[in-house]
Amino acid sequence: MIQLEPFTPADFNQLIEWIDSERLMKEWSGSLFSFPLSEDSLAWYIQGANDLKDPDVFVYKAVDTKTGQTVGHISLGSISQRDKSARITRVLVGNTCERGKGVCKGMIRALLRIGFEELHLHRISLGVYDFNHAAIKCYLKCGFQQEGVLRDVVRHGEEYWSLVEMGILEDEWRQQQAAKAQPTPPAE
Repeated sequence: MIQLEPFTPADFNQLIEWIDSERLMKEWSGSLFSFPLSEDSLAWYIQGANDLKDPDVFVYKAVDTKTGQTVGHISLGSISQRDKSARITRVLVGNTCERGKGVCKGMIRALLRIGFEELHLHRISLGVYDFNHAAIKCYLKCGFQQEGVLRDVVRHGEEYWSLVEMGILEDEWRQQQAAKAQPTPPAE
């Protein structure tokens, strides 16, 4: 089980350790940060999350409730109260040994619960590079729909990366929650 907790300066070093290459930095943050990641850039990053009255971004660490270990990072930004929408960004399962074990799915589901139940959003979107098949599969399992592809939006070295745009609406999420709550009929 994954629990999301506020990402604070005490968590900076762990994230800096995880982001150990320029390519991973670009996959995780697009062009928001420069490699190597620094404490100063992370302090700037969480500044918008510190406005308790009207935060424009929620930045979290993901904690495995069984072990108490921090296993990932995720944020919810581009929050529009008028449009009741937001965007999931900077998703990272930090420890490569934990990938493929449901950590990402736990992080996404926890963030969707916050977005739809606590923030009363109508729509949550995200973008994922088209070569990240594991993440795309995870997001589809969490109820996201693929909405389009932005071709060659980022250049890394000599290659261009395309971005898959995905989204989930409040009603789709609520239907998914209702389906989970239905008891499974006994096998005959």
